[in-house]
Amino acid sequence: MYKKLRLYQATVIFSVLFALIGFSYNVWRMEASEENNNIRTACFEILINLSSLEQLVYSAHYDKDLEEGNPRKGWVTVGLVVDLSALTDDAVREESATLKKVWSNQWSAMASNRDSVEKIVASIDSVRAEIKTLLNSLE
Repeated sequence: MYKKLRLYQATVIFSVLFALIGFSYNVWRMEASEENNNIRTACFEILINLSSLEQLVYSAHYDKDLEEGNPRKGWVTVGLVVDLSALTDDAVREESATLKKVWSNQWSAMASNRDSVEKIVASIDSVRAEIKTLLNSLE
């Protein structure tokens, strides 16, 4: 009888430990998945905004269309990219901050100066490259 009781107690303890370990893993996995999902969503939104910014730069420079290439729209887009980068990693945040700095130095000349366009587009491409690296590194 004592042996059966010990076996029952050992089984109960093992079952409780197994349930706790399983629950803990499940919670950890769900949190990791949610964080990765938030990062992916932010990255995709940043990519969409980067393409809008690039289109704006090209409209201003090549088409001389100051309605589509309005720098105020560019400021809003750059600001949104910087804001969304807070949900990503350090490398994307740094490249986004660099994009904002390049934009602030080059936006006024983008309509007439090809060098300004190239600097802005190169900075956009740098943010894109960091986003691709981040997305490839997610679990």
